[in-house]
Amino acid sequence: MDYKSSLIQDGNPMENLEKQLICPICLEMFTKPVVILPCQHNLCRKCANDIFQAANPYWTGRGSSVSMSGGRFRCPTCRHEVIMDRHGVYGLQRNLLVENIIDIYKQECSSRPLQKGSHPMCKEHEDEKINIYCLTCEVPTCSMCKVFGVHKACEVAPLQSVFQGQKIELNNCISMLVAGNDRVQTIITQLEDSCRVTKENSHQVKEELSQKFDTLYAILDEKKSELLQRITQEQEEKLSFIEALIQQYQEQLDKSTKLVETAIQSLDEPGGATFLLISSCLSFCLPHSIVEASKGCQLGKTEQGFENMDFFTLNLEHIADALRAIDFGTDEEEEEFIEEEDQEEEGSTEGKEEGKKLIYLHSFIPSLIPQQPKVPTICKALC
Repeated sequence: MDYKSSLIQDGNPMENLEKQLICPICLEMFTKPVVILPCQHNLCRKCANDIFQAANPYWTGRGSSVSMSGGRFRCPTCRHEVIMDRHGVYGLQRNLLVENIIDIYKQECSSRPLQKGSHPMCKEHEDEKINIYCLTCEVPTCSMCKVFGVHKACEVAPLQSVFQGQKIELNNCISMLVAGNDRVQTIITQLEDSCRVTKENSHQVKEELSQKFDTLYAILDEKKSELLQRITQEQEEKLSFIEALIQQYQEQLDKSTKLVETAIQSLDEPGGATFLLISSCLSFCLPHSIVEASKGCQLGKTEQGFENMDFFTLNLEHIADALRAIDFGTDEEEEEFIEEEDQEEEGSTEGKEEGKKLIYLHSFIPSLIPQQPKVPTICKALC
């Protein structure tokens, strides 16, 4: 519904028009000159200047010799932020259309007779208009109530003077509220910025922490693979040695078994000539075979505990304690911790700080590399 149709459909177009011409600050009809804000809302220049001064208390004002960069305030209707130049509210454009409408409205009102009942009447004296204000009871009343009524002993004042004073006071309160709202809005904006920056910083440090732990995981996986490879290598060496011994003993056993079988077959020969022929051959081969068989027992064997792999055991308790003690700290604490470690390496006898829990990732990574274990002799040949 447009502005014209709303005035036509209203039962009292003039009254509705008057509502459209009310300043949201002083709650009175616009006082010329009327300025229009960038958001298309209108204000009395005086009212606009009041809220501008309240929002910018250090602005020196028009005509000052000091060059100011302007200021800002918020529209009391829509809260849109209005940015002013060095001229302040005097740099705002006047709304001549609204000023002309006000002039036409005032002329129309002055030419029309005063409607009955347009002025509030006293409840006690129905024919008397309310024209004074009781300061004691703080209520508007009529002259008859002051002369003969309940306000006879009260202090009164002209209604118009009280009206103007309270409007000025209300106007000042509104200006203070608008300025206070601007300050609160500024604080809210700052807090929102702080919230945004906090989220960004938190995301950044989380990423950095994840990268550091990923690096630590990679180091641990690499060291794990290296140590497992060393165990596998030792296992293969031992198994190769044992399998070679087994093969040597098996060959010697096969030779000895064949010799025994030949000797047993010679015992079964019934003929003496055949037996003697065979035994003469055995008498030549048997001593040599027995010597070889006796040497076969001395080919080689494993030491006691050859199968043991305990020398590959790692003591990681201090590493686990270091991991549990990982925590955040300042650069100063890190430098102090590094200095203490240097002193310990130099053999200083100074007492160490008790209960120190600040451990940094680079301080324990070198300790993950164990020293080369001494592998015992895996075999001994008995000659």
